[in-house]
Amino acid sequence: AGSVGGGGGGGGGGGAPAPAPAGAGAADGRGETRVKMSRMRQTIARRLKEAQNTAAMLTTFQECDMSNIMEMRKEHKDEFEKVHGVKLGFMSAFVKASAAALQEFPAVNAFIDDDKKEIVYRDYCDISVAVASPTGLVVPVLRNTESMTFADVEAAIGEFAKRAKNNTLALEDMAGGTFTISNGGVFGSVMGTPIINSPQSAILGMHGTKMRPVVYKGEIVARPMQYLALTYDHRIIDGREAVLFLKSIAHKVEDPRRMLLGL
Repeated sequence: AGSVGGGGGGGGGGGAPAPAPAGAGAADGRGETRVKMSRMRQTIARRLKEAQNTAAMLTTFQECDMSNIMEMRKEHKDEFEKVHGVKLGFMSAFVKASAAALQEFPAVNAFIDDDKKEIVYRDYCDISVAVASPTGLVVPVLRNTESMTFADVEAAIGEFAKRAKNNTLALEDMAGGTFTISNGGVFGSVMGTPIINSPQSAILGMHGTKMRPVVYKGEIVARPMQYLALTYDHRIIDGREAVLFLKSIAHKVEDPRRMLLGL
């Protein structure tokens, strides 16, 4: 399963509520307006609460130095777009790093079948990517990301974003998923704790990249840093696995050559 409005940053998910329409209001300007919840908003609310009530959620954090990936993008973005017909962003690096880390740590890619009391391990990495739509946050799924290229990922995400904006995403586009990536950084978030997209077992939260002072080669220098958050179901994923999984993603993004070398 896994579908609409699964995960979101900062304990949210589902995007910001739609602004309430202007009401008649009281004479003193302290009126109230009641608006019927949309079916999507009801689904988002139900699924988020189900995840909270079921999973033993815990969040771990990691810093990620974006210097090398930003330099790689700057150097190759024009040729990449010319050859592949899509722009090179940072999501493709995080998707590919996540897919590789999921293969290194199978428990993060698994889920608990509560009815049968079994853990189900998947041989494929279907990553749900949170995308904003006019009616709330939707989570379309990139299938078999372990075999996708950077260009494949960028093209698929671009198509999902376009269809989300036009409200033409189908339910099949959002069904399934073994892991979720939510990027609150596009809205300016510095740090948050995303909620798991049930029945998945973990979700990666990306955040804004900020220049911060760090110790680099023995010197204090300004580097573009991003906080990464991993919320995981402690019933199936141990703390050690969660920390090493998130560090694996951070290391791959910090040095993209590691993905080329299978490290």
